[in-house]
Amino acid sequence: MMAIRPTRFLYQSCPEKMPWTVSAWTARERRVKIAIVAHPRKVAAPAALRHVRGALNARGIDTVMEKESAALLGEEGVERFWEDVDLVISLGGDGTLLDTVHCMGGCAVAVAGVNIGTLGFLTTCTDEEVDEFAAVLERGEQEVVERAVLKVHMTDENGEERVFLALNEVVLMRGETGRLISLEARVDGELLNHYRADGLIVATPTGSTSYSLAAGGPLIDPHSGVFLITPICPHSLSNRSLVLGDDAVVEVVAADGNSDAILFTVDGRDVLRLADQSVVRIEKGPTPLRLVQMPGHSFYATLRNKLGWSGG
Repeated sequence: MMAIRPTRFLYQSCPEKMPWTVSAWTARERRVKIAIVAHPRKVAAPAALRHVRGALNARGIDTVMEKESAALLGEEGVERFWEDVDLVISLGGDGTLLDTVHCMGGCAVAVAGVNIGTLGFLTTCTDEEVDEFAAVLERGEQEVVERAVLKVHMTDENGEERVFLALNEVVLMRGETGRLISLEARVDGELLNHYRADGLIVATPTGSTSYSLAAGGPLIDPHSGVFLITPICPHSLSNRSLVLGDDAVVEVVAADGNSDAILFTVDGRDVLRLADQSVVRIEKGPTPLRLVQMPGHSFYATLRNKLGWSGG
């Protein structure tokens, strides 16, 4: 993955960038500019960078590359690649796209993904479809969908208050010990449950295809307007996933006061320890992520394809 410093995962401000529309995109009042970010350790990344840049430039679209991505081609790039661009394209898989989104903070700039990875629930197209995607962008036929994010407040072991954005999920899990952890969860101030488990996941609909799914949680349509709480290997078989409205505020704290045995992570990155008695507060983020999709994209077709369902 990109060598992203942990501080970049914090909620951060960025220059306002209104999401472009088809009319603005095709009016050619100015040249469109797109930033390209690649997974630096994928063997296919340099070739994919050249392919994507060439396809865009051939259609009159300006490009800029993220600093480490540009280095793969022996060129100079920019560190704050999301500034002054109309779109960011991530080359890799879902993990690279998540890295890119975290690096951008709370920006309103739309993101597209070219899948040169293995899964690709979030990506826009494969590397074999790059020329088709570039043509779609040239014609202004791309579709932009909004995905809810989580805004998470916590206090780390050093007493520092931290704020994160999560596209997939927030996870509280046991540390190095083999013991179960005890977590108290509240929804809008009301006690939900005391969990004895390996951990607890609070996920967005987008994250329902990720860790929560592996822990036995349900698949959720990305536009359902809900959140998901899924225990990881709970001691009690009656503890199941719970779907709740995304206007709810979820608070989780160590039930036995032993916060130092609990690890905290957002979208599988930056594993931290909680401060003693730290309350992890989770709510809907102020700005949704804007993902670019090919015309006619279907979430259900993606499920059939990726999960090998009948008809996929």
